Amino acid sequence: MQKGHEAIVWFNEVTKNDIPLVGGKGANLGEMTGAGIPVPPGYIVTANAYFDFINSSNLRPSISKALESLDINDSKQLAVVANSVKEMIMATPLPAELASQIKAAYEKMGQGLVAVRSSATAEDLPEASFAGQQSTYLNIEGGDEVVEAVQKCWASLFEARAIYYRVQQNFDHLQVGIAVPVQKMVQSQASGVCFTIEPITSDPTKIVIEAIYGLGEGLVSGEITPDLYIIDKEGPAVLSRTISHQERRLVRKNGNSASGPEDESGNNYWQPVPSTKQEQQKITEDDIITLAKLAMLIEKHYNGPQDIEWAKEENTIYIVQSRPVTALKDASELEPEIEAPIMLQGAAASPGLATGEVKVLQDPSEIDLVLQGDILVAEMTTPDFVPAMKRAAAIVTNRGGRTSHAAIVSRELGIPCVVGTGEATRLLKNEQIITVDGTHGKVYNGKVTRNVKTSNIASIVREAIRTKTRVYVNLAQPELADKVAARNVDGVGLLRAEFIFSQIGKHPRYMIEMGQQEEYIQQVYEGVLSFAKAFHPRPVVYRTNDFKTNEYRDLLGGDKYEGQEENPMLGYRGVSRYIKDIEVFKMEIEAIKRVRKDYPNVYVMLPFVRTVDELKKVKQILEDEGLKRGPDFKLWMMVEVPSNIFLIDKFIDAGIDGISIGSNDLTQLILGVDRDSEMLRETFDERNEAVLAALEKAVTTAARRGITASICGQAPSVYPELTEKLVSWGITSVSVSPDMIGTTREIIAKAEAKLKIK
Repeated sequence: MQKGHEAIVWFNEVTKNDIPLVGGKGANLGEMTGAGIPVPPGYIVTANAYFDFINSSNLRPSISKALESLDINDSKQLAVVANSVKEMIMATPLPAELASQIKAAYEKMGQGLVAVRSSATAEDLPEASFAGQQSTYLNIEGGDEVVEAVQKCWASLFEARAIYYRVQQNFDHLQVGIAVPVQKMVQSQASGVCFTIEPITSDPTKIVIEAIYGLGEGLVSGEITPDLYIIDKEGPAVLSRTISHQERRLVRKNGNSASGPEDESGNNYWQPVPSTKQEQQKITEDDIITLAKLAMLIEKHYNGPQDIEWAKEENTIYIVQSRPVTALKDASELEPEIEAPIMLQGAAASPGLATGEVKVLQDPSEIDLVLQGDILVAEMTTPDFVPAMKRAAAIVTNRGGRTSHAAIVSRELGIPCVVGTGEATRLLKNEQIITVDGTHGKVYNGKVTRNVKTSNIASIVREAIRTKTRVYVNLAQPELADKVAARNVDGVGLLRAEFIFSQIGKHPRYMIEMGQQEEYIQQVYEGVLSFAKAFHPRPVVYRTNDFKTNEYRDLLGGDKYEGQEENPMLGYRGVSRYIKDIEVFKMEIEAIKRVRKDYPNVYVMLPFVRTVDELKKVKQILEDEGLKRGPDFKLWMMVEVPSNIFLIDKFIDAGIDGISIGSNDLTQLILGVDRDSEMLRETFDERNEAVLAALEKAVTTAARRGITASICGQAPSVYPELTEKLVSWGITSVSVSPDMIGTTREIIAKAEAKLKIK
């Protein structure tokens, strides 16, 4: 469209060549409309209108002056300047003629609910992506309201994150324009996204579709787990379906008809999905094929793989947006970093991004201060913090490494975590809003976002991969058992007893003294039972309690029975304790025996076995109490002490069915490095030559001796190259945190393919 200074253009009047006029989003909508793709109708308030407004109202010099001495790395100054510029724009009335044109176009379109979206004039270009930096306003109704929403979109060009990004990319603030598409809202019965290339292997012969009931915001926000359909372009034909359980859906608010909790925008509300539909496929087979054909048409039109947003209203499937697939150059690459000023930096301990209100805890007694969705900030965490950690949206600590308590629990809960920041409790204040990027170990002031469109699809596709090497999961929280068991995982490779014991809250010796042995046994039984039942018949490898003296002292009555140790990590722990305190160990054994009466899939793994003699003594205790190795009961041993490596054959001769390498403790003891030391963070590395030699000896010896070999430390979750080595040495399983199930499947599949393991 090569015309003059139009303020309003319709979708069918523009093409992909009109980005300077209507921005990336507007150009795409026009291009698809012209190609016959079913796009909800609409018009665009052009970048010309924006520039005319800035120039005619004399805002240009005022904006330029406000920005000229700005230090973008001063987050407070940046926020103040951004707000002042936005206020300038909102306080300046639109020219009457332009406001009339916007209203007239709205009336011509048929009025009703519309989406008013920002479309920067360089948006969605690989060299200058402004996507997600400006605002979108949904469910706008009425001519005056549309005019106001357009003006708000213009003002959002000067959000703090947008200003920061332009400076970083050397863009002139007043040369970047913004157009505003105004588009009919679709009341989606179902919605989702579609990739015209399989995102893990980049297979161009496949299409991947995600689908949920209701509006697409439920999917983008991560609130709803979608159905996943994989389609062969030949045909097209559906190759596989993964159907998700969906209990609620997000729907548009129409007048006063809403009857449910609102989403954050207040424009939509959550509605229960009828029980008869909760387990059903979200769209029909015909819909899947129709969508696949549309996707192929769009891909052909743009001559390249596409990332497509779609929605179904009544019997029509609409394409809401399509953009080139540029984020899948390497399906295993990390999420992109955020371009914004950094408040704090530490170790990336658990991936993800979360925004919330800070709650600084000085002591576990303050855990009630943390409400659902808060950011828990502490010096470090211990088992006493777990109830608050379950409510938190993210965790930030002063101390600790990626094998610390905070890191391990966060990964299991699936929430972002940054550890070892050094000064989080000093710099962050209660009720302050921050964003935690656990993927990159960074903390930002305020709410910042990252536009990642592939994570849901990628994770589900990864988990669907089949491997010969088993993928187990590390777990501790009983309430997560059912959720994780529903995923494509081969069992529990490490069930940590310590979290069950910390929930009991009383020292076992204290409970014996109080005559509460049966209560103790019953609580351990109930904790383990939830895992055994959820995963049955898949194996659940229960690691017997490995509390250290300092952790036992924190339990009720603990100070009476536990001495002070200079280094509890190397002190009275593991099987050494069972041999000296048989009465307490027998209570734990009794709980396991009760679980195994109904669920014989529970096996036992012994932690921190220092000597062969210790192993023999503990085995005898187990056998005397009725837990003897056999076809339906397996005994595993943790390999986490250097003596386990040097004497691996002798430990196997003592009689075990398998080993599981605790790479956290093993690395710590081989290198002589406190795994929670921030000062030695770079030295603690499982890829060290000495550690690799130990891992290789353990795995290859187990393979030679015909017993199973696993690994349950954090290493496989962090270093893909290490997982490949383990597979090549003959490891039979890898046990990882729940967030790494799919990624580990993919790594193992590639390693097995390279080694021709079938």
